[in-house]
Amino acid sequence: MRAPVNTPLIETSTPNRTYTERRAAAEAELKRLDGISARYANLRALVFTAGAVVAGLILFKRLPSQWWWAVGAALAVYALLAVLHHQVFLREERQRLYVKLNERGLARLTRGWHDFAERGERFLTGSHLYAADLDVFGQGSVFQLMNETATRAGEERLAAWLSWPAQAEEVRARQGAARELMPRVEFRQDVCVEARTVAKEKADPGLFIQWAESGPSLASIRWARPVAVVLPLVTLTLYVLGRMEVLPRPLWWLGLLAQLGVVWATRSTLRQMEEKMSAGEHGFVRYAPVFERVERERFEHPELRRVQAGLQHEGEPPVSTHLKRFSWLYSFVEFKRHQFHPIVHLFTLWDVHALFALEKWREKHGARVRGWFEALAELEALSCLAGLAFDRPGFLWPTVEGDGPRVKAVGVGHPLLDSPVLNDVELPGPGSALLLTGSNMSGKTTLLRALGLNAVLALAGAPVCAKAFSLSPLQVLTSMRVKDSLERGVSYFYAEVQRIKAVLDAAVAAKGQAMFLLDEILLGTNTRERQIASREVLKLLLATGACGGVTTHDLSLANLAEEYGGKVVNMHFRDHLENGKMVFDYQLRPGVVDTTNALRVLRMAGVPVEDTEQPPSPTESRLG
Repeated sequence: MRAPVNTPLIETSTPNRTYTERRAAAEAELKRLDGISARYANLRALVFTAGAVVAGLILFKRLPSQWWWAVGAALAVYALLAVLHHQVFLREERQRLYVKLNERGLARLTRGWHDFAERGERFLTGSHLYAADLDVFGQGSVFQLMNETATRAGEERLAAWLSWPAQAEEVRARQGAARELMPRVEFRQDVCVEARTVAKEKADPGLFIQWAESGPSLASIRWARPVAVVLPLVTLTLYVLGRMEVLPRPLWWLGLLAQLGVVWATRSTLRQMEEKMSAGEHGFVRYAPVFERVERERFEHPELRRVQAGLQHEGEPPVSTHLKRFSWLYSFVEFKRHQFHPIVHLFTLWDVHALFALEKWREKHGARVRGWFEALAELEALSCLAGLAFDRPGFLWPTVEGDGPRVKAVGVGHPLLDSPVLNDVELPGPGSALLLTGSNMSGKTTLLRALGLNAVLALAGAPVCAKAFSLSPLQVLTSMRVKDSLERGVSYFYAEVQRIKAVLDAAVAAKGQAMFLLDEILLGTNTRERQIASREVLKLLLATGACGGVTTHDLSLANLAEEYGGKVVNMHFRDHLENGKMVFDYQLRPGVVDTTNALRVLRMAGVPVEDTEQPPSPTESRLG
């Protein structure tokens, strides 16, 4: 029976209504701001025109020169309007981000999420023991569905959770935190918008952290700090006393010459520090509002409180205050881009003051910067778990506990399918296995992927596509999409052998706390050797204490059920003909399949084959 666990949601569903209403509200606010922006534009044009007209009348002697005050007033009003207009532009950009976020939310309720650009391919490695086989990363992957992070660090944290299983206590902590975040759509979107406002591209705090944790950059010119305070004051004093004729007037030029010497002596060191800092900054001067939004939220779950506590040390101001201070100090460094900077620097030694102030900020807070952004990354990853739970109300929070390896799933379906067919699967303990037989396209591989991907989600702290799901902490190991490599000179068969060896080694390393999922292994060799080798591989895996599932067309493996006294169970999928067409119900049934469909599939594809083969022997039976 089909169960629409993950079907596109109808208009009355909570996620759909939430995203639709929030998008409409953002669009309405954007429209209102557009009107305000138009009025500011008109006012700016009017004030500029009025100022220009008055200036022209003065120049053409139509108005007395005293009217220049009106021109100055017009310029001041124009500058004020420009600042206010810019604030409207920023508010408009924020509302566009809210519109986009809610459109993405609606897309996740249908197959629109397949068009999302960030698919996580950079996290795919050929050596990973399940990511490629289970569509964890890449096109149509669970990462593509879940990823709603705004920083590189958050993206990497989510990828790490999906790549490596957590222990039971950590899983339960993530589940509790994600449950609390699940209904807080406004908060989750606020954090995302604040972070994405920082930069057009996804911000990467790595270089900023590297600068913050680096050693002193100005130690070689430490002498310049007191000199930069005293010398300009001495020069100014000499100038004033010279104007008062207390001292010779040219004397102040000595002070200015000494300042020029300081500029020359410090230029290289100051430039190097500025370059390192600027390379890592990339908008982090504007990150204070992100942390401020997190600081304002009131959490109940201990995990969220722990994350929030990482943003403030006892007795100190919050992180947002420190970053506002950094932003203010960095603005003095940015003055270097101004055309009057060389003159100001010469007379005040501006860069020495600005960069030493930032050096002091780094000495005081630099060691904590990594912790700040790790806390933010963890919150982003938890928000992604919460987002999946919110978008898929039919999913449930699994139970992760007990000794294993074991998995029990009631009504489990593939979490990436729109309308998964649900099946019950159980691997009750060490050395237990399912042998899945069935005709082509009947659902064997999909069931293995459903079981594996739900286990990955469960051990990441996310909800799963099932009516009930419990498992012990374990390592998921797969061999499904083996590829040969012309570049490395590796044949398909040898690539399979290498993969199976990696799975076996990992099962041994995990001391049997693993679940293996093998799809039609050793296809690169002949029937007889495949049957022998497959049987031995399965025995070796079961000997480690691991549990798992194997799909096969080699019916001789079914005899393992008798050898292992019920620990190995035969299950199968089947198809039937309706009006000359193959129909699959994708329902798992006990026992070994007794039908084939390979020739029918060929004929349906237009290949004119005839059934001329002799029936296979019992020991070498193979299904299409």
